[in-house]
Amino acid sequence: MRLSLILAGVSLAGLTLPALAQTVPPAGQAPAAQPTETLREALVKAYRTNPDITAERANLRATDENVPIARSRGLPGVSSTGAYSESLSNTDSSPASVPRQGSLGVDLSVPIFSGGAVRNSVRAAETRVEAGRAGLRSVEAALFTDVVAAYMDVIRDEATVRLNQQNVRALDVNLQATRDRFEVGDLTRTDVAQSEARLALAQSQLQGAEARLISSRENYIRVVGTAPGTLAPPPPLPGLPANPDQAVATALTDNPALEGARKAREASGYDVRVARAGRLPTVSVGVGGDYYNRFGSVPGAGQLAGVQNDGFATSAGVSLSIPLFQGGRPAAQVRQAQARESASIEQVTATERGVIAQARSAYAVYQSALRVIESSRVAVQANQLSLEGVRAENSVGTRTILDILNAEQELLNSQVQLVTAERDAYVAGFAVLAAMGRAEAEDLGLDGGPLYDPVANYDRVRGSWSDWRDNPAPEAEATRTVNTPAQNPNVSGPVDPQPR
Repeated sequence: MRLSLILAGVSLAGLTLPALAQTVPPAGQAPAAQPTETLREALVKAYRTNPDITAERANLRATDENVPIARSRGLPGVSSTGAYSESLSNTDSSPASVPRQGSLGVDLSVPIFSGGAVRNSVRAAETRVEAGRAGLRSVEAALFTDVVAAYMDVIRDEATVRLNQQNVRALDVNLQATRDRFEVGDLTRTDVAQSEARLALAQSQLQGAEARLISSRENYIRVVGTAPGTLAPPPPLPGLPANPDQAVATALTDNPALEGARKAREASGYDVRVARAGRLPTVSVGVGGDYYNRFGSVPGAGQLAGVQNDGFATSAGVSLSIPLFQGGRPAAQVRQAQARESASIEQVTATERGVIAQARSAYAVYQSALRVIESSRVAVQANQLSLEGVRAENSVGTRTILDILNAEQELLNSQVQLVTAERDAYVAGFAVLAAMGRAEAEDLGLDGGPLYDPVANYDRVRGSWSDWRDNPAPEAEATRTVNTPAQNPNVSGPVDPQPR
């Protein structure tokens, strides 16, 4: 199932925060603000401007360069040399000696055989490029999970602030009514004190909820890059597994972190072969040409002997190097590479364990949150009925003010628990998809431009042989947030779609 279905913009069918449901507001209450940003838009912004993902792309481009670096060891090398010398004094010089000479030479060296070191180095580099691409996919999935969590945190905390505002207003009205009844002798001073204490507690809870909302909005800015507007309810999550075994089976096949670990293990096997090549002979062919000029300094005796003032010299040859004894260095390098291969094998197992645990735990949290949602909805409805009953019974003298206050608090607690559980269920469900390898950028189908293609840079540099082909000077791609204003706890829309 493609992530584009997740971000298709369809209406929320199952997991809908009640505090954000579009209902007709009561008379005198401001209508709900229209959403200005969707989850899909937030993911697009993060994908294009988050520094974590832009840095990982740069790291992958650096990994791409290991391939031409490895290939260069098997390509011909051309070098030039220049020299000038002048004899200042020489007591043993002969009449034919030349006191002044300059030379300019060009040498070509072509490696013929290197024991497989070049071939296996290229294979190791190419395999690590594939591991780097899997790592980029893993970073993308982690970023999208962070965006979803930040998005849902803002929605949850805005709903919590609304619920606490509703609670403060209800308790303020209740306190005024209690004072009025105290003035006429219907209630005691204790009832007034209880109402005052509960209102003060509600006000402190509201302040805490507002602080958490500010923190969530600032975290949203950190992840997405811009301040959250009025967030739309998220779309439902399709393609969730029916059980944890299904999630694990898909994760073991498609999880990018596990794929990257497997590619790293494969590359370490090539490193062992490269180390073994250090004990094998190497063969190269060399061709050289030199122009020399003695600047007319050849003496007469030298000219009579056939020494020229200038001329050309060429040479060609084959170089064979057979290592006989290197102090144990090749064997140590092989053992070192084997130990690192062993470590990479164990890392695959460790990553596999982590992926299994991630998939199962995320699925368990998702299922648990769904059950909490069901029970919380029942609790909200029951607490609403309970509050109405307690108020009615208080009017006839069978319930105290404290009973009303407790019923108010229990209703608030169940409502906050409901919006928290709905947030937890959505984030856990997305984490399940991420563990299964189904929350990656290539599945988004973003508007406004193509996705980042990690293969394009690799194709551009793989066959590069120029020594002077640099990239432009690096510039920042991620956006800064220093000019983003500090967030506030203001919320808009109806206080509570389930009025008391």
